[in-house]
Amino acid sequence: MIEIKNLNKTYITKDASITALRDIDLTIRDGEIFGIIGLSGAGKSTLVRCINLLEKPSSGEVILDGQSLTELPQKELLKVRRRIGMIFQSFNLFEQRTVTQNVTYPLEIAGVKKKEAHKKAADLLELVGLSDRAGAYPSQLSGGQKQRVAIARALATDPKYLLCDEATSALDPNTTQSILHLLKEINQKLGVTIIVITHEMRVIDQICDRVAVIDQSRIAEVGNVSDVFTNPQSDIAKNLILPQSPLAQKKIGDRRVRIIFDGEESTRPVLADMILSCQVAVNIIFADTKDIDGKAYGHIIVQLPEEKNEADKIMAWLNASGMKFSEEAL
Repeated sequence: MIEIKNLNKTYITKDASITALRDIDLTIRDGEIFGIIGLSGAGKSTLVRCINLLEKPSSGEVILDGQSLTELPQKELLKVRRRIGMIFQSFNLFEQRTVTQNVTYPLEIAGVKKKEAHKKAADLLELVGLSDRAGAYPSQLSGGQKQRVAIARALATDPKYLLCDEATSALDPNTTQSILHLLKEINQKLGVTIIVITHEMRVIDQICDRVAVIDQSRIAEVGNVSDVFTNPQSDIAKNLILPQSPLAQKKIGDRRVRIIFDGEESTRPVLADMILSCQVAVNIIFADTKDIDGKAYGHIIVQLPEEKNEADKIMAWLNASGMKFSEEAL
C-alpha cells in the first residue's frame, strides 16, 4: 500500500517560489489500478515523481508498505525503488541498444547475471507481445511497440508498483487501447499495483478502479471511477467529465434533463422505453455513455418538449423508472 500524507512540493527560484503540490493526502491500495487526472500544470506529474522520490517533497511523507521513503538514506532508497517501476510518455529507450538490451538494462545495474537477465527479458517480451522484435532497435519500432518495450523494462526488477506518467498521450487511439489492455492484463496476471497519470478521462474510465482528481496543486476529489464519472462533485471533475460541446452549452428550448447511467444494464433501451411509454418525442443534445463490463456509465442530455404536459410526462416517467437524472439549469 502507498500512503501519501500531507505532502507538499515547492520549487524555489531566484525570483519566486512555486507551489506544485499542496496538502496531498492519498492512499493507494495493493492490487488496484489507481488513476490521477488533472489538466496540464495541475501537479499530477510532480505527484507521481514524488511517489518514488525522483522529486523530493518539501514536506510530508510517502509511505510504502509501512516504510517512510522520505526518511531513508540514499542507498536504502535506491533498493526500495526497485519495487517501483515507471514508464513515461516519451518511452526513454536507449537508441543504441536492442530491445532485449533495453529490457535487461535495470538487471545489469542490479548485478544480475547475463544469462538470467536475458531469460527474464525473453519472458517479459513474450508477455508484452514483442518476442519477434528482441533484436530490433528502437528506431525500427512503432510508438506502441516502444511503449511495450518500456513496460517490459519497467517490469524487469519484479516491481510491486508501476507508475505510468502520461503513458498513452503520444499514441493514436487504437494503440492506446492496446496499451491499456496490456496494463490491465499485467495488473490481473502479476498483481502489480498500477498508478496511471493522465489528462484523459477515457483512459481513467477504461482501466482504473479509483481516481483522484487534482486541480491547482490540490486533490479536488477521490472516489470510485463509476461514482466520480456519474456524479462529479468538484468543478474541475465536472469540466473534465461533463460535456463541453458548443451544442450542449447552447440554450435549446426551455427545459432539458441529464439522464445519468451509473451501472444500468447496457442492453436496456432506456430512451426507447421512455419515448414509447410517454408517446412523446425528445431531442438528444449530447450523449456520452460507455459499456464497462456489461454496465452502462455516462450521461445523456435531452431537450424536453415545449408543451408542459408532455415535458411533465417525461419527468414523471423518469421519477418512476428509478433512473438517476437532473434537470439542467439553462
